Amino acid sequence: MKKVFYLKTCGTCKKIMAEFNLDGWELREIKSAPVTESELAEMYKLTNSYEALFSKKSTQIKAREIDVKNLKEEDFKGLILDHYSFLKRPVFITGKEIFAGSDKSNLEKLRQFFLA
Repeated sequence: MKKVFYLKTCGTCKKIMAEFNLDGWELREIKSAPVTESELAEMYKLTNSYEALFSKKSTQIKAREIDVKNLKEEDFKGLILDHYSFLKRPVFITGKEIFAGSDKSNLEKLRQFFLA
């Protein structure tokens, strides 16, 4: 199943999602319906890294005085499960591929996926 994990109050998520035809995609708003451990495990299988799924821009990092440089994979996993803002977003899961975040290279790969 094709899924998009996003935050409805995030302008970047809205902008990126508006660029694509998401008919038939499951849209999941992560504040009202947080990512489950099994969903995170599915994402991990596609990235082999919790850090790759972790948003280093989360306001919770400063609020909790987290030193990101000293975090280990299990720490990233726990934080993502603990608070929705730690998940890099939006996350597009196509079944075989994952596109997490809004960086230019990721968005270019996502655009290529939708053109294929």
